[in-house]
Amino acid sequence: MMSRLVVYLVLVALAGLSCKNEQILANVPACIRQRIQQLEAAPVRNPPGSIYRYTYKGKTVYYIPPDCCDGFSELIDENCASLCAPDGGLGGVGDGRCSDFGKEATNRELIWQDPRK
Repeated sequence: MMSRLVVYLVLVALAGLSCKNEQILANVPACIRQRIQQLEAAPVRNPPGSIYRYTYKGKTVYYIPPDCCDGFSELIDENCASLCAPDGGLGGVGDGRCSDFGKEATNRELIWQDPRK
């Protein structure tokens, strides 16, 4: 009896997370959804892939952390244009085009994280 209750509660919790995730993804540009599909089709990154939404300089942007080591991160605007690399690279400071991102970005929201960790 107790094990059925635990299973039921886990299923309810997972359904709730799935619905929230679908609501979040419904409000992201098509290029971000496409990027998620690409990440899901590729081998698991180390650390696992993720995409965050921020507000930066009054606009909605999407941040994709570097996949490993000396790779660059990527910052994409809501029109799917690549803006800059806020961090990563050999020195870890990105490409220098948005060096204020760490200080100026607000409203961080996880949009997607690879569940395959």
